[in-house]
Amino acid sequence: QVQLVESGGGLVQAGGSLRLSCAASGRTFSVDAMAWFRRAPGKEREFVATINWSGGTTFYADSVKGRFTISRDNAKNTVYLQMNSLKPEDTAVYYCAEARWAGLIATADKVNYWGQGTQVTVSS
Repeated sequence: QVQLVESGGGLVQAGGSLRLSCAASGRTFSVDAMAWFRRAPGKEREFVATINWSGGTTFYADSVKGRFTISRDNAKNTVYLQMNSLKPEDTAVYYCAEARWAGLIATADKVNYWGQGTQVTVSS
């Protein structure tokens, strides 16, 4: 049974920072691609960032490029999302995602497993 458990969400002022974590279990984490998606109120789920199995390749949505950084620690079975210079439009539920392949995840149809989500609220 694969489980993804996110943590680190919360309320922050615009311009602030948060670090999300996602602890994975139930599979060999180090062979899987990981990603973060988000769903804002009244909007469709959207891709945020992805990282390949080794952590050597990353890809970001244009809306977060230069502000967010995805990373992973395969020894701890954990993927992170460092979010800096947060904006009110970053307010959303953030979901961790895992795929049974080593490349990148840019679309939800490649995701095999989802976390339950963590709320991030950025006040203006």
